[in-house]
Amino acid sequence: MQIHSLQNVRDRFARSDRLPVVFLGHGSPMNVIEDNAYSRSWSALGKSLPRPNAILVVSAHWMTQGSTLVDISAMPRTIHDFYGFPQALFDQQYPAPGQPDLARDVVTLLKSHRAQEDDRWGLDHGAWAVLKFLYPEADVPVFQVSIDMSRGLGHHLEVGRTLSELRDRGVLILGSGNVVHNLRAMRRGGQPLDFALEFDALFADRLTDRDFAALADAEGLGALLSAAHPTVDHYLPALAVAGASDARDDLMFMTDAIDLGSVSMRSFIFHAN
Repeated sequence: MQIHSLQNVRDRFARSDRLPVVFLGHGSPMNVIEDNAYSRSWSALGKSLPRPNAILVVSAHWMTQGSTLVDISAMPRTIHDFYGFPQALFDQQYPAPGQPDLARDVVTLLKSHRAQEDDRWGLDHGAWAVLKFLYPEADVPVFQVSIDMSRGLGHHLEVGRTLSELRDRGVLILGSGNVVHNLRAMRRGGQPLDFALEFDALFADRLTDRDFAALADAEGLGALLSAAHPTVDHYLPALAVAGASDARDDLMFMTDAIDLGSVSMRSFIFHAN
């Protein structure tokens, strides 16, 4: 498997009918209204990605217990699921249409994962905060799939594997979370903490080696996983995206920085060779 930079990957996207799968480390909501390395990288990626028929988002911010919900709403609402931020963030809207027919197909596809229809969610900031850079016109249909917090790490790899067939139907699978996400240890302007650097490097190595089983082995990851993720909500979308890849894919990393001391902004893309 080769690793490519964003600068030389656009032609590879264009040559394949099979859409890539993307994981973006979304970090602080402030990235939405700031011109920084992260927002610029998302804009650059959006200019390189093919235009999909629809976007399926697995976000860290839609957590469920005992089921996998799929948003079937025709016009997903923009959810401002944060507090204590400037009004400019609450003014943000992402009025993309939904894709109810496809979403219902996904419910059927994920039947063995206890999937159910939902029309009350919409697009949380894990979704729209990055989509507004990838597809700023909000003209590509989009819908979310929840993460079932009652299931183990391996379950989310399996969800990704099940969803992978959508790549051949013009669907862009987008995961949004963070490879390291410990807000308790966060410190503004702080140097990256040792556990954050260690887990981020381990994740990148195992992902490159395609050792997804190791990434889903909570017992094997032990205390390092607990330090990197006091709760695993921001980790699960990365596993779903890894599961949606296959042996034919090449891997590209983006924005492999630790922000605020304990939040990995690492992003990655698997795309057909």
